Amino acid sequence: MTMAFDRRGIPSAAHETTWAARDGHPIRRIDWPMPASHPDGVRGSLLFLPGRADFYEKYLETLAYWADQGWHVTAADWRGQAGSGRFSPNPMAGHVTDFSIWIDDLAALWGEWTATAPGPHVLVGHSMGGHLVLRALAERMVDPAAVVLSAPMLGFVTPIPGFVQHAVARLMCHIGDPSRLAWKTSEKPGEKLATRAALLTHDVERYADELWWKQARPELAMGPATWGWVERAAQSVAVLNQPGLLEAVTAPVLLLAARHDRLVACKAIERASLRLPHAELHVWGTEARHELLREVDPVRDRVLKIIDDFLDRSAPPPQG
Repeated sequence: MTMAFDRRGIPSAAHETTWAARDGHPIRRIDWPMPASHPDGVRGSLLFLPGRADFYEKYLETLAYWADQGWHVTAADWRGQAGSGRFSPNPMAGHVTDFSIWIDDLAALWGEWTATAPGPHVLVGHSMGGHLVLRALAERMVDPAAVVLSAPMLGFVTPIPGFVQHAVARLMCHIGDPSRLAWKTSEKPGEKLATRAALLTHDVERYADELWWKQARPELAMGPATWGWVERAAQSVAVLNQPGLLEAVTAPVLLLAARHDRLVACKAIERASLRLPHAELHVWGTEARHELLREVDPVRDRVLKIIDDFLDRSAPPPQG
């Protein structure tokens, strides 16, 4: 399934633009129409949202794969990170004042995008992007035919209970600037930058692609989260944990998780799968880390095959 692809260049078939949010804020996006010569015609449209401190360049290979399957593909950076500006004067700080800002942006983009993109319409989110997609879905801000969540951020890998995490974050926001960094380096408190790759993927070449893009486009680089982000993340997780919220979701949802993920809690993803009425869950073992779509070929190929099969059943191609 894996094909030769230049992961360090924007293909001519893809178009980088900006989309104006409701308040006029420019959101960077990339649109990737399916090949005009595709033998099976239009498959539908797929909107991909990356994780915290992510950028769509990391997923060019996967976006190209979906375009080759016949999908019209769009991906966008979240407001306040990558090429969509910053919430903090410190460009390396991953900050936000409330996750609802991102959910409102997603809802507005979804409304405009679905008005012109051919159906069926599918939402795919990774990590924090998966969290935000699920919240937008549960709060009925979007209406996709199907949803795919890759290692969604539904809880954190820590021995500290969620309510204690939230209380500590609130205290840290109260006693200091919420936009200050919550830890020094890497994706996780206590982790050294040199060991960051081990948190994300077994594939050293795909990990190197991320570093290459940050050098080629310095505006993409972002460091640790702020205490404000940590507190708002804990609050947003608590929202999703409200009884009855996920139970009311009617769309089919595919959840993909790595049991030994050291960033997001696999058990939280498993619990969510039991609450969603039309959920499918696939969990990988030691062969996979957090970035399932950027793993070594045997893992990534299996991930893509599972997504293909799920979408064939849940968002079948238009007839005729």
